[in-house]
Amino acid sequence: MTPVPSILERARQLVEPEVETAVNSLCPELLHPVRYHFGWEEIDGSPSATKSGKGLRPALAILSAESVGASAQTGALGGAAVELIHNFSLIHDDIIDGDTERRHRTTVWKAFSVDDAVISGDALHTLAFQILLEQSSPEKVAAASRLAKATTLMLAGQAADMAFNNQRVVTFEDCVSMEAGKTGALLGCAASIGAVLSGAEHNQITALDEYGQKLGIAFQAVDDILGIWGNPEITGKPAGNDLRERKKSMPVAFTLSLKSSESEELEAMYVASKDLSEPEIKKAMQLIEEAGGRERTQEEAQTQLNGALEALHSAELHQRPLEELKEIAVFVKERDH
Repeated sequence: MTPVPSILERARQLVEPEVETAVNSLCPELLHPVRYHFGWEEIDGSPSATKSGKGLRPALAILSAESVGASAQTGALGGAAVELIHNFSLIHDDIIDGDTERRHRTTVWKAFSVDDAVISGDALHTLAFQILLEQSSPEKVAAASRLAKATTLMLAGQAADMAFNNQRVVTFEDCVSMEAGKTGALLGCAASIGAVLSGAEHNQITALDEYGQKLGIAFQAVDDILGIWGNPEITGKPAGNDLRERKKSMPVAFTLSLKSSESEELEAMYVASKDLSEPEIKKAMQLIEEAGGRERTQEEAQTQLNGALEALHSAELHQRPLEELKEIAVFVKERDH
């Protein structure tokens, strides 16, 4: 197993207090569900949580500041803003997907209500821009503008993903394009927002943004693999969960695009009105693997990873944070959850 980069914990310690301070400013009615989502509070019968997510985006924000010679604290505010946007999207995505479990705990909409989850996500979205603009500066305004653009692209990617449900066949290229918005845009922002707040050179910001965008697509390619073949004890979601929900992820899209017996059989499962049964999920896994969907998605993850690493060399960045950015890229590709 690839070791977890130490920057993830270092960034968590810097960024999480910023996030918690922002969250604690919410009204009492919103405070409990939001703090529960982050794992800072429990409800009756819920397992305790010590960490909220992988901490990838905060780490990228910290390193983007350090890579241009600024302090880690300069990137912490940007990391907190990106993390608030990311978690707003998670709370809403769980409603859209009907997911009842995240990080081994009941999702907000299931633990509280759909209404509570919708307004909690809205609150996090607003907080992200509030913390950037409370004490305004040209750099903070630029960071807020970049975050707004990334959020718009993320929402467009989510809309495209939802539209896939009404399309019989989605191409692999369609999936990559959708993920460039849904996941890549926000990681691009995370990987450059610290540099923006530092007043870095344009070419440095552009290189870091490109690195983050490509890393985001690689991240999602790995996620799509784990969504089908991941170990539920590690991922926190049932085995074959993406197939159960009939998601048209990269491995599925590749298989459906083929003119083969595997694609025809898989399409028949996906157009049926009922949820896939456990035997059907196992069969679908087999069909996708035999058709090469898993292998093609792994290749895409590596291609995007290579592109991310190449982007880093297009600008002069400080050596230590540069090495840590490379370390994160490898971790993203090799992770198991």
